[in-house]
Amino acid sequence: MAKQHEYRLTTTWTGNRGQGTADYRAYSRDHELRAPGKKQVLPGSSDPAFRGDGSRYNPEELLVGSLSACHMLWILHLCADAGITVTEYTDEASGVMREQADGAAEFTSVTLRPRVTITDPEQIEEAQALHERAHQLCFIARSVKFPVRHEPVTVAENRAPKTNSSSDAV
Repeated sequence: MAKQHEYRLTTTWTGNRGQGTADYRAYSRDHELRAPGKKQVLPGSSDPAFRGDGSRYNPEELLVGSLSACHMLWILHLCADAGITVTEYTDEASGVMREQADGAAEFTSVTLRPRVTITDPEQIEEAQALHERAHQLCFIARSVKFPVRHEPVTVAENRAPKTNSSSDAV
């Protein structure tokens, strides 16, 4: 029997400047995200292009961040299972959103650019290959309708990088 997991989050709008939404320009897009058991409140807004506060996280960044974090957690898991020791991991992820004439928008792609440092140079190719499996296992990547691409770089400590471009799966 398949397991089901439920995730709860409370989003609270904090942008009422005294007039509510009496006018499109009368209110702030500021809000806060809270999850049960979490100490930190995540300050949110809309993208500055949509009258938001650029110092706060916007939904578009959170979507790209979710895909990046999910992929990272799977890579760390798969490397640990394969006996590959990861000592550093960073990802310069980016997403492309296309806005339509009617104001609606949609993501057209996200590209993950993980840079993974491992201890054994003999395991670089094996570590690189795990990115495809991580993509297949990432539940967030499996849930979106746009392509999530990977451009991983794996290096051994104090060694030159080995790169490849992979997955264009949806």
